[in-house]
Amino acid sequence: MIEVEGLTKRFVDKDVVSDVSFFVPEGEVLGFLGPNGAGKTTTMRMITGFLPATAGRIRVAGLDVERDPLGVRGRIGYLPENVALYPEMRVEEYLRYRAAVEGVPRAEIRARVDETAERCMITDVRRQLVGTLSKGYRQRVGLGAALIHKPPVLILDEPTVGLDPRQIVKIRELITELGREHTVILSTHILPEVEQVCRRVLIIDGGKIVADGTPEQLRGGFTGAAEIDVELDAPEGEARAALEAIPGTSNVRGEGGGRFRFAVEGGSDLRQEVFKLAVARGWVLLGMARTVPSLEDVFLRLTTHDAEVVHEAPLEEVANA
Repeated sequence: MIEVEGLTKRFVDKDVVSDVSFFVPEGEVLGFLGPNGAGKTTTMRMITGFLPATAGRIRVAGLDVERDPLGVRGRIGYLPENVALYPEMRVEEYLRYRAAVEGVPRAEIRARVDETAERCMITDVRRQLVGTLSKGYRQRVGLGAALIHKPPVLILDEPTVGLDPRQIVKIRELITELGREHTVILSTHILPEVEQVCRRVLIIDGGKIVADGTPEQLRGGFTGAAEIDVELDAPEGEARAALEAIPGTSNVRGEGGGRFRFAVEGGSDLRQEVFKLAVARGWVLLGMARTVPSLEDVFLRLTTHDAEVVHEAPLEEVANA
């Protein structure tokens, strides 16, 4: 549905996007992540045809963005991070206007506006002037404008900015529902949101793709990422030495009060071995938990350049797993 090959964008003498390639199949919800200035928004603007590429090729729903930019725009619903709306128009008027601009048949506009207002939770403000709306409502009006013509592709840049927690949950549910009917690229800084609604994640940093895979693949691509926390009623030195002797443990740290933390090689689960050790030594096991990296941990390791990161496998292998 979306094909990006060798995409590059140069401003003056700097490539803000450099040789980026990826494919998004029909019906996939893709999380597109990166720190500020990484090239996310620039890439999305090039896909939508709002910004010309310096080099590379983009195809959306079978159409080439450079050769048929208007055709591509008709197949995309785009919600930018900063939504440009007409403050002097009422919400209902604005949606009708957007429906007409996007080519919705005149006989269908009223029903389409009603449906969109309901889905985006703006029915209660549909007769209100856009300029009087809160940021959260403006964001939902912008989402409605992106959906009004039922495009096969949706590109959503920070769709939950300015929403309250209840509204965020509703928009997440809506994005999940939209993924059954549309191909979706979702850019957000709320990483738990990505884990809940996206089947696949791309991480861009410095204008280049640094990771591509499912959240599970990305979390599993780091050596020592899984750790075990243990609390024992036992002599500290003896307990630490015994934990270090368990095959597969590394970097055992005593944290005081009988608490220990250690990394697990290859992401194994060694809780049974720890339990057996406590029973054999006659120690009281007060608590134990296994922690695995979150998508946020992976993101920080990939995009924090002053920290040393050790990978279990090259990112190319993670992407192709």
